[in-house]
Amino acid sequence: MNPALPPSAPPRSGQRRVTAEPPVVRWLLVGTALLFLGLFLVVPLAAVFAEAFAKGIGFYLRTFDDANTLAAIKLTFIAAGIAVPLNCIFGVAAAWAIAKFDFRGKNILVTLIDLPFSVSPVIAGLIYVLLFGAPGPFWNWLSDHDLKIIFAMPGIVLATTFVTFPFVARELIPLMQAQGRTEEEAARVLGASGWQTFWRVTLPNIKWGLLYGVILCNARAMGEFGAVSVVSGHISGGAGTLGTITIPLRIEVLYNEYNTTGAFALASLLAFLGLVTLALKTWIERKKTAALHAAEMDLKA
Repeated sequence: MNPALPPSAPPRSGQRRVTAEPPVVRWLLVGTALLFLGLFLVVPLAAVFAEAFAKGIGFYLRTFDDANTLAAIKLTFIAAGIAVPLNCIFGVAAAWAIAKFDFRGKNILVTLIDLPFSVSPVIAGLIYVLLFGAPGPFWNWLSDHDLKIIFAMPGIVLATTFVTFPFVARELIPLMQAQGRTEEEAARVLGASGWQTFWRVTLPNIKWGLLYGVILCNARAMGEFGAVSVVSGHISGGAGTLGTITIPLRIEVLYNEYNTTGAFALASLLAFLGLVTLALKTWIERKKTAALHAAEMDLKA
């Protein structure tokens, strides 16, 4: 306490604190929040599962026996399985460079990382069509070498990677900045190489933030619709071929064919993956917060 300032007087009897709200106001705010959550989250989620099982468990399971549906599920997991590791490598490298080093163009790199958040996924898909499709600048070279990117799996992977690459980097950058550079600099002074410093010092400190970003990245990759819809060409799979239709696109196809129950059955798979993602996100967020708090305490010490 500053001795030059007089101690603040305690509130008089019956005098309400400025920051306190009447119980009616608090309950009104809580009720409004719960109402919005119920209308825009709980009710639609319950409707998805209710419609998915509207014709019984037998019809629900037969939806996943369809060759086109199985091809869409397989393609979705392949695209996510490629895009997520790529974004993981990029995110760690970008966050490490931004948080641990000073270089020219750092602000430009940070801005570019946020680019997919500000560009519509449909525009992102259209960019790839203009680049690699006919008559794009790379079309002749791709045709001469019998390579196909647009309306094929490479285009889907590119579009998925573009819309998801900020997630890992954006989770790691504030965490690594809060941890500072002290431990890495100490390791280098003691003779550790760059890789040894990363594997034994940096990676253990960011593991929870890294898992958090990977989970969010995977959830977005599996649920992406706009960019993938533009570059896919909507080629059906099945009979040994993957096609170019992912789970979200397959849901649209089933709905347009008036197979509403089948569309909701497949949508329930994404909803279930979303719930699992939410549970893992909550658990890892606690670990990440604890790691960030420990880093702040170390810096203060």
